[in-house]
Amino acid sequence: MSNKPSTQNNNLKEKPAVLLIHGFSENNQIWQHQLDTLSEQFYVIVPDLPGTGNTPVTTPLSMESMADYVYGLLQSEGISRATVIGHSMGGYVALALAEKYPALIQGLGLFHSTAAADTEEKKEARRKSINMIEKYGNEAFVKQTMPNMFSPAYKKQHPEQIESYIQMCLQCPQSSQIAYYEAMMQRPDRTAILSSVTVPVLFVIGKDDTAVPMQHVLPQVSTPRISSIYIFEETGHMGMWEMPEASKQLLEQFILFCQHY
Repeated sequence: MSNKPSTQNNNLKEKPAVLLIHGFSENNQIWQHQLDTLSEQFYVIVPDLPGTGNTPVTTPLSMESMADYVYGLLQSEGISRATVIGHSMGGYVALALAEKYPALIQGLGLFHSTAAADTEEKKEARRKSINMIEKYGNEAFVKQTMPNMFSPAYKKQHPEQIESYIQMCLQCPQSSQIAYYEAMMQRPDRTAILSSVTVPVLFVIGKDDTAVPMQHVLPQVSTPRISSIYIFEETGHMGMWEMPEASKQLLEQFILFCQHY
């Protein structure tokens, strides 16, 4: 996978466009279980955000600057309209994209994400994580923290997938980890975007998600004019890995719905 999907030729650009945005500490590999199937029907863009993978940081990291980056990427691909789906921090970027470039959005997906700003409690937790990274280094932080993105049941049953996720997150530079945390703390509340968009909005929620708890997201699902809501049982923050087939199906259904809406 790459920022510009070179495996898809120009004829495939006639297919509906889909942008999948990864979350904090991740890269575009997070969508690996869904990409092959979705690419059969859609023109899928899976970028690495600035500071991750092969994408350098050229401006200070913020949700708005990352939204500008992916918008420029879509423009370079000749895409003027797309279904945009973001995981966790990627959802924050998707919301910023919807605010800055509303005409682009054909459908909006929040995959284990929220339109609300950080609470003071959440900001304090992020500050503690930054302190941990600075004190003990990125590797110690990732190995201790990132497995908690999964449900207890999944961690016990799939240790090889947890290790694969850890190795992916270790590819994210320490400086980017800190910059992402700071950007997330500074992002504004974008709940109003959910009520202003006229396109369908997807909410994917994990019942065991401790990063974006279900009780924090549920009040938002009635805000858009059209909502699609999926709640995964015994699933944490990583539905695309914990429930790969179900995630593939719901993404496919939502994207097709957006095309015919």
